[in-house]
Amino acid sequence: MSPMELYEEVTAQGEQVRALKTAKAEKADIDAAVKLLLKLKVDYKQMTGQDYKAGCPPSENSVVPDNGPTADGADDEDTVNPWSVSTTNAKGVDYDKLIVRFGSSKVDKELVDRIERVSGQKPHRFLRRGIFFSHRDMHQVLDAYEKHKSFYLYTGRGPSSEAMHVGHLIPFIFTKWLQDVFDIPLVIQLTDDEKYLWKDLTLEDCHRFAVENAKDIIACGFDINKTFIFSDLDYMGSLPEFYRNVVKIQKHVTFNQVKGIFGFTDSDCIGKISFPAIQAAPSFSNSFPQIFGGRHDIQCLIPCAIDQDPYFRMTRDVAPRIGYPKPALLHSTFFPALQGAQTKMSASDANSSIFLTDTPKQIKNKVNKHAFSGGKDTVEEHRKYGGNADVDVSFMYLTFFLEDDEKLEKIRQDYTSGALLTGELKKLLIETLQPMIAGHQERRKQVTDDTVKQFMTPRPLNFNI
Repeated sequence: MSPMELYEEVTAQGEQVRALKTAKAEKADIDAAVKLLLKLKVDYKQMTGQDYKAGCPPSENSVVPDNGPTADGADDEDTVNPWSVSTTNAKGVDYDKLIVRFGSSKVDKELVDRIERVSGQKPHRFLRRGIFFSHRDMHQVLDAYEKHKSFYLYTGRGPSSEAMHVGHLIPFIFTKWLQDVFDIPLVIQLTDDEKYLWKDLTLEDCHRFAVENAKDIIACGFDINKTFIFSDLDYMGSLPEFYRNVVKIQKHVTFNQVKGIFGFTDSDCIGKISFPAIQAAPSFSNSFPQIFGGRHDIQCLIPCAIDQDPYFRMTRDVAPRIGYPKPALLHSTFFPALQGAQTKMSASDANSSIFLTDTPKQIKNKVNKHAFSGGKDTVEEHRKYGGNADVDVSFMYLTFFLEDDEKLEKIRQDYTSGALLTGELKKLLIETLQPMIAGHQERRKQVTDDTVKQFMTPRPLNFNI
């Protein structure tokens, strides 16, 4: 349940109490209603950190700080923010708890079925398997789409190195599917400015990484007639409309707010403090006049990993105050490191990741040597007790990349029963990854500097809004 939904429930219960008192109902009925009202108010304060006040709905940022201790003093709370993801649980982050902490909504079967109905296409495996597990306002996007009001997509990449790993592909694979099934425009932000502010890199390196990463993104198969890719270092200086939106956002977010949302300290450079407004600006259609003209009313849908949500909670809080629609979001889980689901993959640790530049031999060696196993120590024990697919990285990776649902379930059953050994499971993953990475590398070879320039040139796109 989101903070707004809980706020509305408290309000409705308060009205129920007043109605009972006005009707001079039985004391027991009034007492029970008051008891429930008080409990809801306690729940509201735990979720938002604020007392309930009638007529003062919660802002998007009214969620208990993400990384604080739990109410019972537990010290194993997951850490999830744009710069750090960690958990002590071998299964990975507890995403149900994260939905409550962030105040988003679960992508349930009803929503998946509705996406299938509205799009006329079988839901992507990432939806079928709960990889995109959380959302904000997706039903609102579909409501409008059914009334022939379209929307646009916005996602991005922080280019911190030349080579991307397979985990970086997740939002782009899903965004391409959304673009194809809904036939809509897409903007992709490369935050080379952010990487300069946060990393020990030169501006020139950050911009070069952005261009190299653009080649991998283009190799995912995006439609050049419906896709605009931009570097912040280039676009901010060339489009005044974009910068005007950045300034509007900056005016409506205080230093205390960004400290609370992002954990900035007094020693952080002022570039970091002002950067969130730059990541927020693409959420508004008039940041792209060459695409949408002067229109500011076109809904934006942002597919991204859940660690990026703090940026867009801030954005959604600001949007109505500057006269723009709130962006909707679809959140993905994290792609685990080879060593296990406790952390997400790192571009700076070659052995934590399968990179898009890896050879078939490197892929085989990395999976065999580094992929965390949920199997038992000996073949005899594994045959007898079976493996744990919930913590086995090879099975997790197949969940992301193996299309066939029945085959995936058969692998799970065989591994859990002990019929399938760890080495056999790793072999299945290697056979899935090697052709996928080789195909990507072949497509990337076809992406020329001229192709990149076409994608990154501000221009009209071909679509109907």
